[in-house]
Amino acid sequence: MDKTIVVNIKKCLACKSCEIACTLAHSKSKELEEAVTESPRPQRMVTVEAAGEFGVPIQCRHCEDALCIEICPAGAIQRENEQSPVLIDKEMCIGCKLCVLICPLGVLQIGRQGRAVVKCDMCYERAKEGKLPMCVEACPTKALKLVSLQETTKSKRRASAKKMTAKKKER
Repeated sequence: MDKTIVVNIKKCLACKSCEIACTLAHSKSKELEEAVTESPRPQRMVTVEAAGEFGVPIQCRHCEDALCIEICPAGAIQRENEQSPVLIDKEMCIGCKLCVLICPLGVLQIGRQGRAVVKCDMCYERAKEGKLPMCVEACPTKALKLVSLQETTKSKRRASAKKMTAKKKER
């Protein structure tokens, strides 16, 4: 995948707007008033975790060599193509939980219906329509961003270059 969701933890208020937006994006109705009464209740796929004084939104990183894909005995975890996120076919999932155990970030979880595992899908259906993931769109401080890896590395190189030249000027 060439794009990923990044978080600027200095901007994150831990308001959980991303959690609510994610839950709504994966609800049947897509409306808050209706989603709270849906059965089964919709489930968020991003979690804001406390880390000292910061709140950090954590979701699937859609690993290049995703261990969850490798370990799934049912073949329920796949990518549609090289640029798509790691997706779970809930109908194929046998609920063995091997993917939950192997995920290094602990972001896979058992769905509210019991058997199938759920995780962030980067709002893949929205992406096909050219829209941002709901968590990114809903973040009031813009702490969450969908960026290409090229943008991220270019930004880091630029910051490193500025830091190096600032030190040189000090001398």
